[in-house]
Amino acid sequence: MPKKAKELTATEVRRLENKPGLHPVGGVSGLLLQVTKTGATSWVLRYSTGERRVSSTGKEYAVRHDMGLGPFPEVTLAQARDAAREAKQQIREGIDPVAERKAARDAARAAQAKRKTFADVARECHQVKAQEFRNEKHRADWIRSLEHYAFPSIGSLPVESIEVPHVKAVLDPIWTEKNETASRLRQRIESVLKYAKVSGYRDGENPARWSENLEEIMPRISKKRRIQHYPALPWEQASEFMQVLRGRSGVSARALEFLILTATRSGEVRKATWDEIDLTAGVWTIPAERMKAGKAHRVPLSDDAVALLESLPRSASGHVFTAPRGGELSDMSISALCKRMGYTEPSTGRVVVPHGFRSTFKDWARNRTAYPDEVSELALAHVNSDATRAAYARDELLPQRTRMMADWARFLNEPTTTGDVVPMREAQA
Repeated sequence: MPKKAKELTATEVRRLENKPGLHPVGGVSGLLLQVTKTGATSWVLRYSTGERRVSSTGKEYAVRHDMGLGPFPEVTLAQARDAAREAKQQIREGIDPVAERKAARDAARAAQAKRKTFADVARECHQVKAQEFRNEKHRADWIRSLEHYAFPSIGSLPVESIEVPHVKAVLDPIWTEKNETASRLRQRIESVLKYAKVSGYRDGENPARWSENLEEIMPRISKKRRIQHYPALPWEQASEFMQVLRGRSGVSARALEFLILTATRSGEVRKATWDEIDLTAGVWTIPAERMKAGKAHRVPLSDDAVALLESLPRSASGHVFTAPRGGELSDMSISALCKRMGYTEPSTGRVVVPHGFRSTFKDWARNRTAYPDEVSELALAHVNSDATRAAYARDELLPQRTRMMADWARFLNEPTTTGDVVPMREAQA
């Protein structure tokens, strides 16, 4: 029989405060006052659930567990004994009090997690997804769309309580008028709720899922979508526009001229750096991280494009087109120039925008040249999913594209708005 500890009084327990070690206090078997070398004191219940193990020497022994019951004197002797008796009763009922306590803590944490709001989880999800985006604009747009459209309605709701009617209420106001925005928003809400489920913040089906869910109660977006193309200048007016543009001074004018000559995007031009350009070879290599398709893109430079680049000053920032205060041009600099020039798209009356010149180039290639469609598609860095055409374009058709860009530059130099057809043998040579 193990020796029964003497039942100490509160006064006797206080006298142990300066004696480091584990001191039995009696009243409940296994109840100890723990005093550390630094003078910290706390209650410990030492117990066994009957589990036995075999030591390395082959001797069987009972497994002991220590359960903390709180600091002394915040937890009094009487309170410690009551807590110890309760724990011992659990042991007699076959319950491990430490395991039970851990399970209670886990349940409490899980309940707390499920009280997270949609806005909390959306921002948490965004921190993870931010690493997937290639540029800051897309990264910011992801969370900004949720902040603008979803947070006012469901941002403060517990993420576990979001249901189909909540998602529908967010999408309804923009579903017809802003189809693309609504579609992206639905996908982002679905991503947030998927992240919430995997993270243990909610259970059940994803109410933002489209298939066999929202598609049953909302019009199909393909029936409502009205594609809004970028306003583009008719190809017949491209040479006239270029002549007017060349009469303007300033870095924005040169950037727009280079954009038209290369049929590239505004962001690709504004962020271009000198180390991407090989003037000798006449090739500009745009790195994958700046391309929409995520693949490096080689742009053959016409003589006009090379001459333009050679006329530019070099800046310390390394950018080809440098803002007045240094660094890259702003997103609005080239667009504002287009707006000031006042050219409009005849069919809509909208002022043409820099991106629209890619359509102008494409229309020129289709209407006034005999180049295969693959050549102009590759010039525009369009991703093609057709396996045959993709194989045909494996070498990027750089020789053909070089001739095409030279023909495009010659057309832009024409004093009239007509332009010559490129003979079939020249296009395919």
